[in-house]
Amino acid sequence: MKKLITISREFGSGGRIIGRLVAEKLNVPFYDKEIIDMAVEKSGLSREIVETAELRAKNSFSYSLSSAMNFGEGLMGDAVSVNEKLFITQFDVINQIGDEGEGVIVGRCADYILKDMPGVTNIFIYGELEDRIKRCEEIYGVDAGKGRETVLTYDKARANYYNYHTCQKWGQFSNYNLAINSSYISEEQAANLIVTYVNSRSYK
Repeated sequence: MKKLITISREFGSGGRIIGRLVAEKLNVPFYDKEIIDMAVEKSGLSREIVETAELRAKNSFSYSLSSAMNFGEGLMGDAVSVNEKLFITQFDVINQIGDEGEGVIVGRCADYILKDMPGVTNIFIYGELEDRIKRCEEIYGVDAGKGRETVLTYDKARANYYNYHTCQKWGQFSNYNLAINSSYISEEQAANLIVTYVNSRSYK
């Protein structure tokens, strides 16, 4: 069975770092910014639009409204919003990754997109709010005092983006095979735990 892992994560939980460590330990490709590169090339949209896709969903109503409006006419041959065009593009890119090989994919609704593909392990990384705020300010370079606002904004945007496009609930345990609270374990230990789980679990 091929090793294909998706990493969903709360902002500031270290999920991206843990995902990269997992890819290194399993000797498989790591897909994060790489998906942005592939989506930019495939869609023809600007890099800025692709990079800020999730953040634009920080207001669920306005995101739903803009997704329903056909202001991207001609981009895909039919009238379609930029939000929808981008999701469809990332959907195709992630499916292509799943079809062609192994890898660790961070975010972008990959757990939902690959839910019917055999051999996929879906992971959710979360953490205590104060620990995530500290990580944002000390490691991610967020201005001191703005960590809480940043964490809550990104969490809300990710939840809105995921909930809108998947009709599932972001962070709901039944969507994942394994959830890890990174506040009580190091990034290295979390990665080792995931590798052990991937190598030990049964696949149906």
